[in-house]
Amino acid sequence: MESINKKKIFNDPVYGFISLPYDIILDVINHPYFQRLRRIKQLGLTDVVYPGALHTRFHHAMGCTHLMGQAIDTLRANGNEITEEEAIGVTLAILLHDIGHGPFSHALEHSIVQGLTHEDISVLFMAELNKQFEGKLDLAIRIFNNQYPKRFLHQLVSSQLDMDRLDYLKRDSFYSGVSEGVVSNQRIIKMLDVVDDDLVIHEKGIYSIEKFIVARRLMYWQVYLHKTVISAEFLLVKILKRAKFLARNGSDIFCSPAFKLFLFNDISKEDFQSKKTLESFTQLDDYDVLGAIKVWSNHSDKVLAELCNMLVNRHLLKVQIQKEEFSKEEIEKHIQLAAKHYAITEEEAKYFVFNGNIENNAYNPEMDRINILFKNGSVMDITEASDNLNVQALSMTVRKYFLCYPSI
Repeated sequence: MESINKKKIFNDPVYGFISLPYDIILDVINHPYFQRLRRIKQLGLTDVVYPGALHTRFHHAMGCTHLMGQAIDTLRANGNEITEEEAIGVTLAILLHDIGHGPFSHALEHSIVQGLTHEDISVLFMAELNKQFEGKLDLAIRIFNNQYPKRFLHQLVSSQLDMDRLDYLKRDSFYSGVSEGVVSNQRIIKMLDVVDDDLVIHEKGIYSIEKFIVARRLMYWQVYLHKTVISAEFLLVKILKRAKFLARNGSDIFCSPAFKLFLFNDISKEDFQSKKTLESFTQLDDYDVLGAIKVWSNHSDKVLAELCNMLVNRHLLKVQIQKEEFSKEEIEKHIQLAAKHYAITEEEAKYFVFNGNIENNAYNPEMDRINILFKNGSVMDITEASDNLNVQALSMTVRKYFLCYPSI
């Protein structure tokens, strides 16, 4: 593929003017696979609660790329060798880390696409791009898959202190207006170093890390796991499942050609090995799904039409959240009420009444650690290094249970 080789400056609402450090970054950004991210919102249906949360995965990927440049500069200034080839590789890896996201990604993973995650699809996209760019993404893919000897490069892309989290917390806070999510990502990056091939934070940055962990917890409860957002996103799951059920049973379902492949067929991980499936996925974005839902709100199927009207007009299901599981009796009561109210079967009423659980794990030292480097050279996990009892408490997973049902 011919290279464009032009330097560009972007005006980012969060960081101000940012530039692209390498020619190939712009070449990849200009590829249709990446441009598709402009048409996929970063926070799905979160704007039903926070009207400003309309930023895209394109915004986020650009922000991560900017932060990666700052991290590379800091690590080099602290005496850590990062070659130019490695710098390009790790920058490409963070640029493409979310390229596998589909429209309303998590809802899609629970309903339309079977047995694979957006991370799996990202790897497939990167492999296809690597063919088109004649092997120039080899190192980026190795770093992304943690197959490169310098482990700290992978940690910059995927860990509990990666550029992904440092950007999305600040960006999502900015666009949602939830100030509790503001993190000092510039200070955290300035405190980065490497010890024994692991990322560490200098002791001076410990309070910024504490704030980062607390901000992550608050953003999950206030934004990502807000009960109304849960109601909207699981309603979307039910819409897609009903549409898929009708499609498989011979009903006429309006949808775009790209969407049709995924609605009328059971697409598995193996199917994505086909370039045809991957190309169809690249044509799928928020507009396909939202456009179909608007049309389905007048569908002859009563269940699908009612579900779609709820989402389109924001007449969402009521949500209860509690620490204990809901009893079968309570769930059954709401199913019966919904069946009677909509004059549908109890099986169909389960599209309107459903339950599950949500988890908030702000910091998980068992997965990988955020290490603090002290002046004497010792390294300690943040939960041991911090005198803030909140941080130790936040390393525990909190599980809550939800029940959605119509407000009848």
